[in-house]
Amino acid sequence: MFKKSAVLLVILAFVVALLPACSATSNTIAIGTIMPISGPVSTYGIQSRDASQMAIDEINAAGGVLGKKLQLYVEDDEATPEKTVNAFTKLVTQHKIVALVGGLTSPCTLAIIADAQKRKVVLVTPSSTNDTVTDAGNFIFRACYNDSFQGQVMAKFAYQNLGAKTAAIIFDNTNDYSKGLKDSFTAAFTALGGTLVDTESYAKGDTDFNAQLTKIASNKPDVLFVPDYYSTVSLVAKQARTAGITVPMLGADGWDEIANNAGDEVDGCYYSNHYSPDANDQQVKDFVAAYKAKYNAEPNALAALAYDATYMIADAIKLAGSTDPDAIQAAMMKTNKKFVTGQISFNEKRNPVKSAVILELVKGDVANKPKVVYNTTVNP
Repeated sequence: MFKKSAVLLVILAFVVALLPACSATSNTIAIGTIMPISGPVSTYGIQSRDASQMAIDEINAAGGVLGKKLQLYVEDDEATPEKTVNAFTKLVTQHKIVALVGGLTSPCTLAIIADAQKRKVVLVTPSSTNDTVTDAGNFIFRACYNDSFQGQVMAKFAYQNLGAKTAAIIFDNTNDYSKGLKDSFTAAFTALGGTLVDTESYAKGDTDFNAQLTKIASNKPDVLFVPDYYSTVSLVAKQARTAGITVPMLGADGWDEIANNAGDEVDGCYYSNHYSPDANDQQVKDFVAAYKAKYNAEPNALAALAYDATYMIADAIKLAGSTDPDAIQAAMMKTNKKFVTGQISFNEKRNPVKSAVILELVKGDVANKPKVVYNTTVNP
């Protein structure tokens, strides 16, 4: 009996020892994504996940990478940094991912970049624009431009294109994304010669902005900069109009989806974004058509960024000829290609060198349903 038990133990140990080898010769390459599939910005998370999966499906249909299929593992972090950390640990330890598309929001990505760098997992965030995201090290990349660029773009647009000489800002002082945009807009607008007449703040979860907006209205700014996500912006915009603020409101890529979450109160407002689905560009047209056919919806900018980020990783693995992390990282640095969101290469901080578009909200064909139209492109 003891001999049989000993033999079984030896066999079990032998099988366990073989497991990593079996995994290494698998017919798939594991890619992870962490997105807020539920929670306050789930629209972004769902579309980003779907776009990544569409890219994976296209790549696999074309023969995969290095003779293997890509496998996408998805984790929901609900836009909560603590859950992002748990999701990343799971993807690395259980699914053995070689690269990650994510996180989506800056606070969530900031929560995992140090660990990703330590573990040598190539991380490509599609949409975390906080300036410090790539500071963690050479394994951290982004597909989007950063907050400094967005803030500068909107300040320049306000001052030069709209002729605004004064501006006010209302921002979330508990959110790095909102704070970063506030700082970069302020610096750029005043450098151009503009005057900031008021800066008001609120905290995450606030829904009543009347006190701040009443004060802003009394200062009569030419424009109001609202650097936050669409769910909060829609509330601010409605209350701003009630407070008597009739000037254009400006925002950044967090406004994407605002047309589906606000009404006439955002007519005549503008925001910077990563692409326009209406662009006269064949690659954009093909992406939009494929996404609509697969998911019966028009892809937002974050979907386009996640799609591009997934292709960047696949291209890097192919160029590296290996899933070795150092080889993938080196191949990522050689990226120089036209993607859906533009021609992209990386600078020394692994931030993309690319253009931004300014989108305008105008009165749509349906009552209280604004329409988004392309206004202009701003190059780096």
